[in-house]
Amino acid sequence: MEETGIEAEEDPIKLFRRWLKEAEASEPNDPTAVALATSTLEGSPSVRMVLMKSIDDRGFSFYSNAESQKGEELHQNPRAAMCFHWKSLRRQVRISGSITELPAREADEYFHSRPRLSQLASGASQQSRVMSSREELIGRVKELDAAFPGEIPRPEYWKGFVLHPERIEFWKSREGRLHDRLLYIRSEEGWRTEQLFP
Repeated sequence: MEETGIEAEEDPIKLFRRWLKEAEASEPNDPTAVALATSTLEGSPSVRMVLMKSIDDRGFSFYSNAESQKGEELHQNPRAAMCFHWKSLRRQVRISGSITELPAREADEYFHSRPRLSQLASGASQQSRVMSSREELIGRVKELDAAFPGEIPRPEYWKGFVLHPERIEFWKSREGRLHDRLLYIRSEEGWRTEQLFP
């Protein structure tokens, strides 16, 4: 029986970068796609897929309409969890921690790096709100396109967020459901690790 387990690193971000690089080489679609879970103050949860756009010493960053359901929930309860699942590698990574907004400068920079249609869609969509028909959305995109033939201003509500990890768990599938689970927990002294039963 194989006994290699997960090759631990002192810093879980370094291990995550290594796993992400391997996923980028093997996943057919969006290796940075991640399930993001938020909840209301009352504890009612919701989850959806987003794209992680960067990872650095602060944590895991993504962008969204701050007036959407996820944005409203993050405003009420600035804590969240993520789960990456790389099916081709039979691995997943679970992360939980607190959320803060990214600086406006970073949101501006990323917004203007996106394709024009994506910028128009972000400005035209009242994300999570009811619309009368798809034609309403297309009409709003056309109006915005005509109003800004040059650079499209980033909507004030379109923001970046970063999840500051407090717990990061690496999971690797093994034969007979004898999976490997390695949990990193952040403390004032740094990261400590625990191996978990599958």
